[in-house]
Amino acid sequence: MTVLRRTPCIGVCSTTYGDLVCRGCKRFAHEVVQWNSFDATQQQTVWERLFELRAGALSHLAEIADTQRLLLQAQRLGISREQRIELIAFEVLRRAAAGGPDLRELGISPRQTALNPAELYTSIEQEIYRRSLARYEHSFHIPAQ
Repeated sequence: MTVLRRTPCIGVCSTTYGDLVCRGCKRFAHEVVQWNSFDATQQQTVWERLFELRAGALSHLAEIADTQRLLLQAQRLGISREQRIELIAFEVLRRAAAGGPDLRELGISPRQTALNPAELYTSIEQEIYRRSLARYEHSFHIPAQ
């Protein structure tokens, strides 16, 4: 699994306000606090969970309708193609959400109708957060909210 950045942080941390799961990067609060003291294996484990959450949420809410189009968009955007196709789709969609090609041009088809890239990306982010909360609650046997 390829790590895209040094840290999953996206600069929108809600753990400083008491959230046990960050609404930005979706890491658990203790992972945010201890990230710089984690060794490479611990960091990779967190990355893999985050990648799995992204891939699962994307697959739940959308499908890859045209792999060739998706890979062309990824190449155009300079996105590494050495990762799972769902993660490529997530990154292409993330960048297109700010204004870009429509979903058909991206090779992505939403499972719900009439969504644009920004709406689909928001729905996927919300699904990732819900899944991360559930994972936290399952792992630590306490409510995350």
